[in-house]
Amino acid sequence: MGRILAIDYGTKRTGIAVTEETQSFAFGLTTVATHELGSFLKKYLSENQVDGFVVGEPKTMSNEPTHSTVHVEGFIKQISKLFPDVPIHRMDERFTSKMASQAILDSGVNKKGRADKSLVDMVSATIILQSWIEIQSLKKNNEIK
Repeated sequence: MGRILAIDYGTKRTGIAVTEETQSFAFGLTTVATHELGSFLKKYLSENQVDGFVVGEPKTMSNEPTHSTVHVEGFIKQISKLFPDVPIHRMDERFTSKMASQAILDSGVNKKGRADKSLVDMVSATIILQSWIEIQSLKKNNEIK
């Protein structure tokens, strides 16, 4: 079984999280400058078995696309061409940045560390991925459809 890779896409930076081989837990991996994302993914997938991507999908409170949605859609098209055999799953990313900031604060990271937006992006990707894992588990147990 391979890993699942989560992507919190941004126009400047992109947070990356990954599961372990059993796909049970999400771990923050890194933050990549978005213009380097394609080469990062090619290298990562050449060294690791990846069974799927989970891409954060930006939405408004009323479940409508945001101004960032067009960028995420373009990115999804790009990775589907680069990695046609790797399934792409979308995951609602509402509130993940706020949740990530709170998790960082709660963990005791100092003020300078909390100001590091790349850390927030990586933690956001981790939250997106862990949420996706939990939904898959519920689906497997027929608790949701």
